Amino acid sequence: MKPWRRRTVKALLALGALLAFLSVFAIWVERQALDTGEWVNTSGHLIRNQTIRAALGEYMVEQLYENVDVEKKVEEALPKDVKELAGPAASGLRQVAGPGVEKVLETGTAQSLWETANRTAHEQLIAVLENKKEAVDTSNGEVKLNLGSLLTNLAGQVGLGKSLAEELPPDAGQITILKSEQLKTAQDIVVAIKGLALLLSILTFLVFGLAIYLTQGGRWVTVLFSGVALIVAALLVLVLRQVAGGIVVDQLVKQENVKPAAEAAWSIGTSLMVSIATTIIIVGVFFAAAGWLSSPTGAARGTRRVIAPALARYLPYCYGGLVLLLGIYLLSASGVGLRTFLTVVVLGIMAAFGLRELSRQTAEEFPGLTFGEVMGPTRKAFDKAVTDAKLGERASKLKLPDVKMPDVKMPEVKRPGGLGIPDVRRPSGRGRGRGPAAPAAPPAPSRAEVMQEEDARLSSLERLATLHEKGVLTDEEFAAEKARLLHL
Repeated sequence: MKPWRRRTVKALLALGALLAFLSVFAIWVERQALDTGEWVNTSGHLIRNQTIRAALGEYMVEQLYENVDVEKKVEEALPKDVKELAGPAASGLRQVAGPGVEKVLETGTAQSLWETANRTAHEQLIAVLENKKEAVDTSNGEVKLNLGSLLTNLAGQVGLGKSLAEELPPDAGQITILKSEQLKTAQDIVVAIKGLALLLSILTFLVFGLAIYLTQGGRWVTVLFSGVALIVAALLVLVLRQVAGGIVVDQLVKQENVKPAAEAAWSIGTSLMVSIATTIIIVGVFFAAAGWLSSPTGAARGTRRVIAPALARYLPYCYGGLVLLLGIYLLSASGVGLRTFLTVVVLGIMAAFGLRELSRQTAEEFPGLTFGEVMGPTRKAFDKAVTDAKLGERASKLKLPDVKMPDVKMPEVKRPGGLGIPDVRRPSGRGRGRGPAAPAAPPAPSRAEVMQEEDARLSSLERLATLHEKGVLTDEEFAAEKARLLHL
């Protein structure tokens, strides 16, 4: 490969890694900040976190006591002779209200109010950021998370009374998300992010594709390093997320008792970033695996030899399977937009190109190779392993079990009388001029016993024949064992 091509390919790999790194942040900001469904989903995870729920409960109690004179209300409710206890009673009620609010926040009603407030605030945020006139006129360019309904519900649930909750001012429980002086900057960022996420996602893989295309000789190295670049970029994102989390929390939160909740919120809020980075790592692994498969290493060549017949005969089916997999992903994935669709299309085209190149490579290396030729060496290797193990010698030393016939006593046969059959049995006593009686002959085996013995012998012969056909027994060993079974 010419020097200028080599330098260009290296520069493109570095640029692709940088674009992959930036695209993760762009996609995260676009989905986390500008997608109402993702925002509400994240807010649901936040309220279900115990640490965040405890901090939110403390904030809600503070809002109640800051906006309503609880001590005065308690004093009005107490009899004259115990009105001096209003202060301690109000303090005690606050101590009880803290854990009580946290328990209420665990209920489905409170969490539903929380998610509704977040959805309303985010819809207003998007309307303001997209510079919709009615939204700007209504909110004066400010966006607030209004937790007034949740605050009223909590006041009634923890025993502070609905009358006390009704005295809350309209601005109680409101958290400012966007101030009017920040509006222009935020709108410019949104315009840039919306186009940037799509542009970076497509450019990342186009740059890697161009680097692969410009490579002449050793293209597998470029494919391999493209995968490595994607993996390194994603890992850097995860490292930066961890480092930035500590810095952001320290800069935004000054109270030590609130920092655990802020850290939990950062972890949940950036979990989508982890998901995006993980996807990049998986894609990088596929690139690296494709590069290895095309490499000249022995293991890769052996793998190509195995798949060569399939690529030669069924390449169109491989293309069809690729299209089917990508289609299933697009149909099953949630929230598929233009960016995701175009990215999947670009990856699909690159994968199809890789299949075609791999098919050409295997056709040049193994022309006319069939499945039988692929499996032939495997069978020979197995037979050689069996022969090297000397299983025939070991089998010849094994003694097959002898079949022992059971001792069955034959039943006596009684001759029916009156049929004219003479009784030829000799008397048991001593007769004149006769010697002692000859010993009785052993009873003849029954037909069932004879058949059982023959079946056992035939089974042993079949087992010997099988071992002989597989090469475990030599001809001499087979003949010897056969003679022994047949009593030759």
